[in-house]
Amino acid sequence: MTVELPTGLRSRRALSRPRTLRGPGGLSLRVEPRALAVGLLLAAAAALLSVVLIGTGDFEIAPADVVRTLLGNGTPAHDFIVNDLRLPRVLVALLVGAALGMAGAVFQSVSRNPLGSPDLLGFGYGSVVGALVVIVYLKGDANAVAGGALAGGLLTGVLIYLLSYKRGIHGYRLVLVGIGTSAMLVAAINFLLTKARFVEAARATVWLTGSLAGRDWSQVWPLLATCAVLFPLVLSQGRALRLAEMGDDAAYALGVRVERMRMLLMLAAVLLTTAAAAAAGPISFVALAAPQLARRLTRSPGSNLLTGALMGSVLLLLSDWASQRAFGADQLPVGVLTGLVGGVYLLWLLVTERRAGRI
Repeated sequence: MTVELPTGLRSRRALSRPRTLRGPGGLSLRVEPRALAVGLLLAAAAALLSVVLIGTGDFEIAPADVVRTLLGNGTPAHDFIVNDLRLPRVLVALLVGAALGMAGAVFQSVSRNPLGSPDLLGFGYGSVVGALVVIVYLKGDANAVAGGALAGGLLTGVLIYLLSYKRGIHGYRLVLVGIGTSAMLVAAINFLLTKARFVEAARATVWLTGSLAGRDWSQVWPLLATCAVLFPLVLSQGRALRLAEMGDDAAYALGVRVERMRMLLMLAAVLLTTAAAAAAGPISFVALAAPQLARRLTRSPGSNLLTGALMGSVLLLLSDWASQRAFGADQLPVGVLTGLVGGVYLLWLLVTERRAGRI
């Protein structure tokens, strides 16, 4: 006996069914139409928000004039404001959001836990400690602070991995070790702030809030180079990461070297997180929220690496726009706004996971 589905239901199922595109030489690409549509919409939203954000400021510029200036046909005044003052800030927001979104997707997939975010695992705090050491003890400039943040995040990642490893990486063990490490790093941050002089403490506090103000091309190029190298590396492991979510034994049986893959992806995610912190300070909760929101939009059980990155860019651009426009003359650092919104999101996520019986 066969049951005919309604035409509308059949079309929706056909839209959500993954398809495999085969090319010459045996190459194949797995495409999920819904995920592709969501990704294109997020990319369009990021482009639109970028244009709006470039035109936002004390000297307002219409979106059409922004596009005309970006294409090289603007007035000298618009060219200076757009290309020299505002475009670097927007590019840093795009790259930082994408880096945090992809890093969050990696950690949540590796730990198989929606709370497995760099924010909660301590990598951001490790970057803060590294930056504060440079500020308080070495009196370094902005480049030295960025290097200290990168070194602190990497050392924290190595420490958490070693403490979490016991015949492999278990999700809840990784989360618990990360939470414990975060508590120790917060204590170290407070200690360093008490040892700082007034000027150093003020400088450290500004960096700790996480801000996109004053960003220029010197922050864009290192972050762009990091993303250009690590994004393809992470995306190339997407299939292996999806197979590992079925369990280590099944992944091994399908030819995936699970521990090697996890170590590689965790290293890439730590580098993305620390590079983002070095460029804009510790921006909280974007890495936690972006992959989960992307998964709900795509309705895909996979890691959602690319859509998570695009969602991170959209969230940070939207937060930066709101921090400039929603509070009148009192502009908030974007890290303050993401922290406020992210705290509410974390409470909602905890309630949802508790009702589902997963925590």
